[in-house]
Amino acid sequence: MMGYEQMNQMTMKTTTMMKNFNKVGPISTPHKKTMRRSVSAIDGGATAEAAGEGDRGQNLETLDLSGMSLASLPASSINLASISKLDLSNNNIQQIPESLVARMLNLWALDLHSNQLKTLPNSIGCLSKLKILNVSGNNLQALPKTIEDCRSLEELNANFNELTLLPDTIGFELTNLTKLSVNSNKLVLLPSSLGHLTSLRVLDARLNCLVSLPEDLENLVNLQVLNVSQNFQHLKTLPYSVGLLISLVELDVSYNGIRVLPDSIGCLRRIQKLSVEGNPLVSPPFEVVEHGLEAVKQYMSEKMTESNNKTPTKKKLWGIGKMVKYKTFHGFSSSPGRSPGRRTGGDRHREEREGFINVSDYRQIDGLASPRHVSLFNPRRLLSPLSTFFSPPRY
Repeated sequence: MMGYEQMNQMTMKTTTMMKNFNKVGPISTPHKKTMRRSVSAIDGGATAEAAGEGDRGQNLETLDLSGMSLASLPASSINLASISKLDLSNNNIQQIPESLVARMLNLWALDLHSNQLKTLPNSIGCLSKLKILNVSGNNLQALPKTIEDCRSLEELNANFNELTLLPDTIGFELTNLTKLSVNSNKLVLLPSSLGHLTSLRVLDARLNCLVSLPEDLENLVNLQVLNVSQNFQHLKTLPYSVGLLISLVELDVSYNGIRVLPDSIGCLRRIQKLSVEGNPLVSPPFEVVEHGLEAVKQYMSEKMTESNNKTPTKKKLWGIGKMVKYKTFHGFSSSPGRSPGRRTGGDRHREEREGFINVSDYRQIDGLASPRHVSLFNPRRLLSPLSTFFSPPRY
């Protein structure tokens, strides 16, 4: 059995440990600003499922309502201006209220993927701080023109919709866009303004019905990944500017109807991956393609050099031409010794038939510059009332 002194010592140790614990206090957990609310809480009910501590009066950074089988977005008593990230993905939402979006003044990320949306609210243009927008997996046929007012937008994901076109001037306004994903839609053309997205790094437009690409792609100086694969028989050519994308690392044009790659492909110095399978290629031929990327680049470079050597160079013309018109300014020719007023009917008919152009009206410029003809251009002679240079034609 334990003696009295041993029991007294153990009691003293236990008392000391309890005092030390009381000094330290309970372990505090950091406040999580991510909050997940139930539908009843959104409607103003009393219950809420909180992933962190705190009450409704505290500021929120993220509001997660994903996967809650919502058919519509209920009116909320939450201060929407305090939300910076909103996740409404994996629901059955068919419409986003205009007034609701207009109140999200500080929103920078909006996730609406995998819903039943047919349109986006025009008030989305009020989201001036929006940087990430995901609307993939919906039934959108077009994006609202007001999306161009989201000038802070950096990533736009509109995959797996029914888009047939993009706003015409999207490239002029969304100059901060770095990633544009529009694969698995029904796009026939990409807007020509796309060439002005100078910050763009990734362009994914595969699985569409594209028949061509914009001509001025060379302005996409930061583009690293271009994927226009699986447009199948619709896409048959690539613009020459594809080979002028100075930052391009990956190019995927597989499974299209392309027969000839532009010679400029040989200029892609940073390219690391080139996918051309599934095309009826003639140039470069299959035996070159099967040898890999470097063989294709060399083939296209040699072809471009050969084509440049065959192109005739135009002779540059310096100064004015060798032949100049002289005599009257009204177009009628007059032979030496014959005044303009002495013209027969045959002369007039000949001049009309030739359209007032006669080889005899031209003389070597060297002759005009001789002292004999310099006096003809004397200002007093030209402005004289008797001068025939500015006199109207007489019939």
